[in-house]
Amino acid sequence: MRLRDTLHMSMGTLLSNKLRSTLTLVGIVAGVASIIAVMTAISVVQSTMEREMSVLGAQTFQVQKWPAGGFHSDADRRRAMRRPPLTLQDAAAIRERVESVDLVGSELWDFGFVVEYNGESTNPNVSICGGTPEYPQNNTHYVGLGRNISPIDVMGARNVAVIGYALGKKFFPFVDPIGKMIRVDKRKYEVVGVFDEKKSAFGAGYDNYVLIPVSTFIKTYGLTDRNGFPRSVNITVRAKTPELIGDAIGQTRQVLRSERGVKPNEVDNFEFFNSESLITRFNEMSMSVKIAAFVIGIIALLVAGIGIMNIMLVAVTERTREIGIRKAIGAKGITILTQFLLEAVILCNIGGVIGVIVGFGLGNLVALIAHFDVNVPMQWAVIGLVFCSAVGIVFGLLPAIRASRLHPIDALRYE
Repeated sequence: MRLRDTLHMSMGTLLSNKLRSTLTLVGIVAGVASIIAVMTAISVVQSTMEREMSVLGAQTFQVQKWPAGGFHSDADRRRAMRRPPLTLQDAAAIRERVESVDLVGSELWDFGFVVEYNGESTNPNVSICGGTPEYPQNNTHYVGLGRNISPIDVMGARNVAVIGYALGKKFFPFVDPIGKMIRVDKRKYEVVGVFDEKKSAFGAGYDNYVLIPVSTFIKTYGLTDRNGFPRSVNITVRAKTPELIGDAIGQTRQVLRSERGVKPNEVDNFEFFNSESLITRFNEMSMSVKIAAFVIGIIALLVAGIGIMNIMLVAVTERTREIGIRKAIGAKGITILTQFLLEAVILCNIGGVIGVIVGFGLGNLVALIAHFDVNVPMQWAVIGLVFCSAVGIVFGLLPAIRASRLHPIDALRYE
């Protein structure tokens, strides 16, 4: 019998036993959907995270006291707290002694301030950044209107500010904001520029902050925070080319270890991170979730496979006379085996396709709810369907072998 005829008979058998086929599909759909849904959700978050984390660009990295990805333990947190703060002098040393970089910026941050203009005010959720003129290039957040803070602004500790897009839209929807006086934390600043809009899917305040000269920040708020802890400077460094970023990080490490008196046998008392390292860290964190989802999905598929095997064994028993008649008129054992295997594989793949569609839908609910980019990881769809085929072959093999080995006379006598 030709394979096409065997396939036609397999489909006919499945369609003639709709209830049994549907019950068998449930486990397959659940197993595949659970894998695809989790992998899709992670892919949605991952693609958005990668876009968000690309804020530093391909040739820029940052040096800071605190690890960018948080702490692994309380011991790590206590160790980081004991580190001396990074200083403007550290930034100056990098600027002067590292030949593979062309821009070195300094940033000091504080959060939770109110901005006022002409009787209107914001919620107390505006951030203040005391920065240097390198800020826009090193953070890929450029000034769209007006100008950036200048070296003269920094040297003179002038009360000038570049405001975020959201603040410009709130206070100056119909007028030119350049030259207007606003109050930031009840202190007057002249608006010299407005940043381009930079939305964040995670709610980061890219458009809700004020950039002032770092010298003005220090003059106003000092080098200790509200709790009396020393402020640590975030140092942003841009390599001359993307290819030099590895060399730039290595040279910066040597300069800072020398500048901060780190002994040869001691670990760094500062942290590096760039866009690539942030993305790698996120991928490492999400790997355990991927593995867990994969294991759960495989267990669900194995349970479904056992169900398929039992149902196929029942089908063999019910169709014993049919098998006997087919063998009596010349059907070979391999043909019977192929038909039953095809039934199992087709059933598994129908369930797999439904599971993939359901999984994509459930996974992308994250994108719809959180306004992330929709993502369809086709590689996981292929993996899911391959596993479905494997489950159909492995768990359909025993019933298929049993059916193919039935003796035609014994099968015909079966009641």
